[in-house]
Amino acid sequence: MWLSRDLTLRPYPRGFHLITREVMAALPELSGVQAGLLHLHLQHTSASLTLNENASPEVRRDFERYFNHAVPDGWPAFEHTLEGPDDMAAHIKAALLGPSLTLPVRSGRLQLGTWQGIYLCEHRDQGGARGLVLTLHGEERRA
Repeated sequence: MWLSRDLTLRPYPRGFHLITREVMAALPELSGVQAGLLHLHLQHTSASLTLNENASPEVRRDFERYFNHAVPDGWPAFEHTLEGPDDMAAHIKAALLGPSLTLPVRSGRLQLGTWQGIYLCEHRDQGGARGLVLTLHGEERRA
């Protein structure tokens, strides 16, 4: 089976946000897959996706602090400044983390580790709604 679906995420503030529940809610068909892959692609250049700690909010805050330190807004050497001081830094952060994830599916469930969750990494102060393309491919479960 192949399935492709668009998911529009509500606007999130700058930071690292768990979106595992939103992704799962958008794919009820996942429960019918015996073995396969779920590919998530974020259609933006100033936000990203990653897979990491799903329990401690301190981890998400530390991610945000680290990336803001490593790639500061408004760095004087940036040439691309027309869209505000957070824009070029957001592009670099998004390039470092990437726009997509591919996750294994088995017996109708994502095969995430005990403490793993899907993050939307919002790198802009006013990023707005974000679009994801969800592509599920796999062998269907037998009844």
